Amino acid sequence: MPAALVVWFATMAGLLLGWWWCAVGGLAGAVAGLVVLARARGRSAVDRWWRLGVAWSLVLCGLLVTVVVTMRLRDAADDPLRALATADSVGTFRLEITERARPVFAAGFGGQQSGVRVVVLPARVVMAEVAGRPVRSTGAVAVMAPTDRWRTLLPGQRVTARAVIVPAEPGQLTVAVLRVRGPPDEVSEAAVWQRVAQTLRSGLRDAAQVLDPEPRGLVPALVVGDTDDVPSQVVDEFRAAGLTHLLAVSGTNLAVVCVAVLLLLRTLRCGPRTAAAGAMVALVGFVVLAGPEPSVLRAGVMGAVGLLALALGRQRAALPALGVAVIVLVLWDSAMAVSIGFALSVLATGALVLIAPRWAERLAAGGVPRGLAEALAVPAAAHLVTAPVVAGFAGEVSVVAVVANLLAAPVVAPATVLGVLAAVVAPMAPWLAELLVRLAGPEVDWLIVVARHAADVPGAVISWPGGWLGGLLLAGCAIVLVAALRRRRLRVLVAVVLTGLLVVVIPVRVIAPGWPPAGWAVVACDVGQGDALVLATGEAGRAVVVDTGPEFGPLAACLDRLDVSRVPLVVLSHLHADHIGGLAAVLADRAVGAVGVSRAREPRWAWKEVRRNAQDAGVPVVQLTAGQRLAWSGLVIDVLAPDEKEVMPAAESDGTEINNASLVLRAATPAGRVLLSGDVELAAQAQLLDAQVDLSADVFKVPHHGSRYTSPELFAAVRPRIALVSVGSGNRYGHPSPVTLRMLARLGTLVLRTDTGGDTAIVATRTGPRAVTRGPARRPP
Repeated sequence: MPAALVVWFATMAGLLLGWWWCAVGGLAGAVAGLVVLARARGRSAVDRWWRLGVAWSLVLCGLLVTVVVTMRLRDAADDPLRALATADSVGTFRLEITERARPVFAAGFGGQQSGVRVVVLPARVVMAEVAGRPVRSTGAVAVMAPTDRWRTLLPGQRVTARAVIVPAEPGQLTVAVLRVRGPPDEVSEAAVWQRVAQTLRSGLRDAAQVLDPEPRGLVPALVVGDTDDVPSQVVDEFRAAGLTHLLAVSGTNLAVVCVAVLLLLRTLRCGPRTAAAGAMVALVGFVVLAGPEPSVLRAGVMGAVGLLALALGRQRAALPALGVAVIVLVLWDSAMAVSIGFALSVLATGALVLIAPRWAERLAAGGVPRGLAEALAVPAAAHLVTAPVVAGFAGEVSVVAVVANLLAAPVVAPATVLGVLAAVVAPMAPWLAELLVRLAGPEVDWLIVVARHAADVPGAVISWPGGWLGGLLLAGCAIVLVAALRRRRLRVLVAVVLTGLLVVVIPVRVIAPGWPPAGWAVVACDVGQGDALVLATGEAGRAVVVDTGPEFGPLAACLDRLDVSRVPLVVLSHLHADHIGGLAAVLADRAVGAVGVSRAREPRWAWKEVRRNAQDAGVPVVQLTAGQRLAWSGLVIDVLAPDEKEVMPAAESDGTEINNASLVLRAATPAGRVLLSGDVELAAQAQLLDAQVDLSADVFKVPHHGSRYTSPELFAAVRPRIALVSVGSGNRYGHPSPVTLRMLARLGTLVLRTDTGGDTAIVATRTGPRAVTRGPARRPP
């Protein structure tokens, strides 16, 4: 283990601080080994052998890091592609794909539908030519390419592509990012075993089609880490519940498969060596099935360590095995030294072999049944040691993770085994694969239920300082907590503190949470680059939703925070993706009366999606037009535009015409008049002004995310006290425009932006509307 720590931290220092720090760390480890070696003399035989093992492992690994790893990091740091990337050079590359494509989900905006349009493929440069000159580079690159023909490439295939060279993230072995626009050329054939594995994975996906949409995507994710078809809502819920490790290939997957094979062979009365050989074959086969990528190989090695600990029942044997695993993996792929997944795997495996058995013994000694003691100890130990890394990386801590993992654990093994069997038999007997998937369906449904209910617990995820400081702070808190629990008097103090938290803090957060503010009338939800506004009625839990943002998760979270369970009307101002993408979030778990749209039916794909979602939910779609008045207790909405005479955009219309067809609404609320303008641009604004419609309002939802296409005459006609700008942080459209913000400033209007203030509520007071912001949401990494 000392040698493993030297290899790991010296490589990490070389990547984060500079390659020379790797040499410094390696030499320091070698010197430490020589010191231990010198002090080994005169000791007892057992002590001397232990010290010799530590000493020689430190010397050998320190020298390997100093020579091999340092040279690798220096070559990556001096790679010529790094210099070319700063100039956005264009070149032709011959590449060897090293991992399967990872899809990049993009939220919709305007007429562009949300979905996967780009994939990222790690690759190695074989040959490169920039500006007609060869470039000597064999570095690792990340290829960003369109899905067409790139998504199906397999590791080991070689392709030729023309790409723009852009800088890679610092602190990585990746020397550059290659942005490709067209399909790959001169594609070589994949290895036979890669094609076989791809066939098995495709067979599993096809067999999973017999399930409902959510479990259909989760089965391949649980078995082989294929998350392409997992709904974003499920991903968010698994993250909040601390179950995201189930969506990737982990040591658990391999341990389950190997243990199943071991039990089967032992049942057949095979000898220990035969059973071990069979388990090893299963391990190799599963790695091939999931793809021999760094994350899978890491999981394979860590799973083997866990199996060793379980098989031998000796912590002393497992700990050196874990150290060897760390040394081999980091020396083989130095990038793992800064991989969050690698750190989580090492820590979780260490907790499995070091902490969990001791905790289980203490619980059993205290009268807890042995099975329950082990079931409690394993997730608790794993969560304790991995929580600081997760907190430092994601800036949040799941407080329901231990319970969620305890509830999920019983079904993980059968679901994984059934999924693997389905993948194996799918090419030969699709009917049998479908049967096995159906048998795995209830287990997968249970995982979704656990994740959903855990994520719905108030305060399930708490914010925590991110970065190194936040991780170290939580690690310190965990150490203090464990140390306190070891002493009887301090244990009582901890119990009192925790009881106080349960009795005081949690009820306060549940019964009287800080959000939403009492008496809210309107809330602009922080949904990123899109619009979603909620207008309260006079009945608790009942509200009208105007636009639904670009995707499911943010709007669902916003409505949950507002405790909205009934929606008499969902208004879609127009059919651009950033206004309709989250419609399913409203329709999924709430009683919805109708979906209101204008006469515009473009883009055609968006209109079909709205109708399909509404039909699936059994909700009618109604048409709104100027002159209509909609009234509920405490809320009245007038439709101001467009009227029946206006020409609606045709199929070939551009984004401006579709924006100008937006519904414009004026709402009378307890906080005053609110003008909701959709994305109307200059032409539609001029029609409103020419029609001499009363546009005055206390609160104004600025059109089109604060774009520069807003006339000063419109602002003068509205003269709002408060302006709401629904906009995404760091968007590439330049929203909101500084010109628009200056116009509002000249009117003395208070401007509130969702990218900087998060959810923004308008509250009624005696002196008029008052704004309350929740703070910007922390987006999951």
